[in-house]
Amino acid sequence: MSDESALQRVKFYQTGTFTVGNRLMEDDARSVQASIDRSNAITSGHRACQGCGEALGARYALDAAMRATKGQLVAINATGCLEVFTTPYPETSWQIPWLHSLFGNAPAVATGVAAAMRRKGRNDVKVVAQGGDGGTTDIGFGCLSGMFERNDDVLYICYDNEAYMNTGVQRSSATPPHAHTATTPALGEEPGNIIGSGKNMPLIAMAHNIPYVATASVADLHDLEAKVTKAMDISGSRYIHIMVPCPLGWGSAPCDTIRIARLAVESGLFPLYEAAYGEVTASKKIRRKVPVDEYLKTQRRFAHLFKKGGGHEQRRAAIQRIADANIERFNLLDERETP
Repeated sequence: MSDESALQRVKFYQTGTFTVGNRLMEDDARSVQASIDRSNAITSGHRACQGCGEALGARYALDAAMRATKGQLVAINATGCLEVFTTPYPETSWQIPWLHSLFGNAPAVATGVAAAMRRKGRNDVKVVAQGGDGGTTDIGFGCLSGMFERNDDVLYICYDNEAYMNTGVQRSSATPPHAHTATTPALGEEPGNIIGSGKNMPLIAMAHNIPYVATASVADLHDLEAKVTKAMDISGSRYIHIMVPCPLGWGSAPCDTIRIARLAVESGLFPLYEAAYGEVTASKKIRRKVPVDEYLKTQRRFAHLFKKGGGHEQRRAAIQRIADANIERFNLLDERETP
């Protein structure tokens, strides 16, 4: 063996990791969770499932908001998974002022808290309301629209796991086309959720002409933190829609949560963008475009789409067209990926 072949190139620790105390990253490149002054808005002891995207998304979002406000933050939480697994009576995992509202009135309660803070002269205290897709796109839809219409000074965050996971994986208006849920079984001529149904909540928020709307994903935590930080510096209604995969409801492996979220972004099914007063101002480019099949086949809720016969290829093609339309609409394709 020659001296040259005996040498082994030094491989440094992954500089892209978000682990606490990564000393190989500059301070401004670290996430909130990699900083010793993190607030730990949600501490240990909660009862989220293994690989829960919502627990991860909420921790990063709320810690970023805490850092942006220097700890002057009140959180309002709608009923849902996040509320249930963090506050089993009489315990709580929250380390911040936190209020549990009803399933559908988190935006209204947050509006009241913001008004109370103004009345007390506490303009330094900011208010965040949060809920899942059920409490946002369905049950809380009217209250949220009212908050937007009044332009109340609240940041609303939706943690979208695309169904009512807390009550048995029933369909919500954020459930994607052809997905199997407890109320949309993979049976009949149109198995799974009906294509063309549902609501695109970020676009609805944009239609209210509020100061800031953004989409984010647990697959890109720096982007998520940056958008929350930006939102906290803006007055008026703000809305951030975060994709948070649910291993239990989606039928995916707990260890694949981040990979699945990344495939949703890279396929174009979940575009990452920002908007102000109804106009898109920025979008996150896709560096490696993948077909939607790579995303769909990671989850049992889409397993029926890969059975032979029954027109399933056409159904997957329809989902691919949705992704392609997103890529064109939000200008997501990196120039290096252009044919």
